[in-house]
Amino acid sequence: MSPSRSRNQYELEEEEYGPSRTQQRREALAVLVLAQQLVDLQPSRLAKLALPDDVRHEIDVTRRTSSHGAKKRQLAFLAKVMRRYGDDDFAAVRAELGENREKQRQENAAMHRLEAMRDRLIAEDEGALSELIAEHPQVDRQHLRSLVRQARIEKEVPNKPPRAYREIFQLLKDLNQKDDSIEP
Repeated sequence: MSPSRSRNQYELEEEEYGPSRTQQRREALAVLVLAQQLVDLQPSRLAKLALPDDVRHEIDVTRRTSSHGAKKRQLAFLAKVMRRYGDDDFAAVRAELGENREKQRQENAAMHRLEAMRDRLIAEDEGALSELIAEHPQVDRQHLRSLVRQARIEKEVPNKPPRAYREIFQLLKDLNQKDDSIEP
């Protein structure tokens, strides 16, 4: 091949010979990653996905396999079965998994915000408490203050279970869920 060849000639070669080996490897790896995600998915969420019966069967077999090497081989076989179908067959599955991943990220971020608020309530005196009461005027202030006081005591005593610490988190979680249900 001479250096004077244009890009169109390379594109024509690709159409003539098919995708390069590197591209084929990338696609095979993407299917293998998707197969691993399907195997790791919770059974209730997997049941909601539109999958061919043979793929669903191989996912079940892969889950039942316990040996590391055998599981790896079974996962490769599952990917092989999935490659028999086109990318279009699994586009909806990929989209659903992407949405689930984004939803999970958002839920994790919300939980981290709640944990940070709980830690601020326990660490600070009145600043975080007044901020929370301003955001949620319906909160039982007396109960919240007593929980914060108990959590501070629990933090000082070495072997005391963090009951109030967990209750504060649950209260914040309930407040957050009420706000989410109000806002459409």
